[in-house]
Amino acid sequence: MMPPSPPRVTIGIKALNEARHIQASIESALAAVEPYGGDVVLADSGSTDGTIEIARRYPVRIVQLADPAQRSCGAGAQMAFQASHDSDYFYLLDGDMVLDPAFLAAGLRYLEQNPRVAGVGGHVMEMNTAGEGFQIRARTVRTDPNWLPGIVNRLDCGGLYRTQAIEELGYFADRNLHAFEEFELGARLQSRGWQLARIDHPAVEHYGHQMGGYSLLWRRMKSGYAGAPGEVLRGALGQRHQSIVLRRMSHIRNGAAVLAWWLAILIVLFLPIPVGFRLALALALLLAPLLFLSWRRGGFRLGLYSLAAWNVSAWGLLSGFFRTRARPADPLQLRELQAGSDRSPTELRASQRERPAGPLAQ
Repeated sequence: MMPPSPPRVTIGIKALNEARHIQASIESALAAVEPYGGDVVLADSGSTDGTIEIARRYPVRIVQLADPAQRSCGAGAQMAFQASHDSDYFYLLDGDMVLDPAFLAAGLRYLEQNPRVAGVGGHVMEMNTAGEGFQIRARTVRTDPNWLPGIVNRLDCGGLYRTQAIEELGYFADRNLHAFEEFELGARLQSRGWQLARIDHPAVEHYGHQMGGYSLLWRRMKSGYAGAPGEVLRGALGQRHQSIVLRRMSHIRNGAAVLAWWLAILIVLFLPIPVGFRLALALALLLAPLLFLSWRRGGFRLGLYSLAAWNVSAWGLLSGFFRTRARPADPLQLRELQAGSDRSPTELRASQRERPAGPLAQ
């Protein structure tokens, strides 16, 4: 009797200008997927920094958005899934991540033993912690239940998903979302009775963009990332996952609280009371959140940054909610830049060792 064939796995890597890390990311994906006869898809959102040129050295399929105006985090993830074919499982990896070579085996075992779990992740090692935003994020990774082993609400920083569960939904990621696509996917899966989990096993090393906290906030405003809470809320209205989004997405609650805070300050400024008392009351309202967040974050610097981030989130809640939406189930228009290769990852690694290493491979 022939032994059962291993499940087929596709790893989708979403990327935009990730030349610094894409070589390590692709090589880790190829090594991980080799035992399963699967493939690796690079879903590029319009890189201009050499990401594509590096990726062409490897036996990976490369697809790119035909219309750069459709660029978003959700579109990148959906593009990777849309370009995958005939796989039992799909792993979503970012171009600034390196996949642990043993994670797929551990994740597949868990999914086989837990048939109602749609996706599984593992430990995420944050390699860059400079700047206020990354300090807060690194602390969150250590303490938030969704980053710890057990049943979770979402698989931030990627995970291994059953293709069957995704096909029930009609699409992997909402192409309209500039962030929180993993949260939104988790909400849709859970609304249909599926679960998500993290296991006590290393999954990825994450090399985020190194920049100061306020530069990061400005980047998020310019890129549309800040509007994602409003986009998630808009997309959930009237859908079966609406209650999950309203109950679990703290960015919506925080944004609404900040909007109420703005309104309260404006009301106080126009109250028919003595000017001195009016200004003192407005100042107290202005400082109260800063003092609270400084206490909560353990210092004035991180408290001030948190307050700035909350204000950006509140603005994003409004701007994202009213942003024009495309039907998330409509397929994205893609350009295929490379169809892949018949060479195995082992053969490719041998050929890479034979050629001189360039500056990006050293």
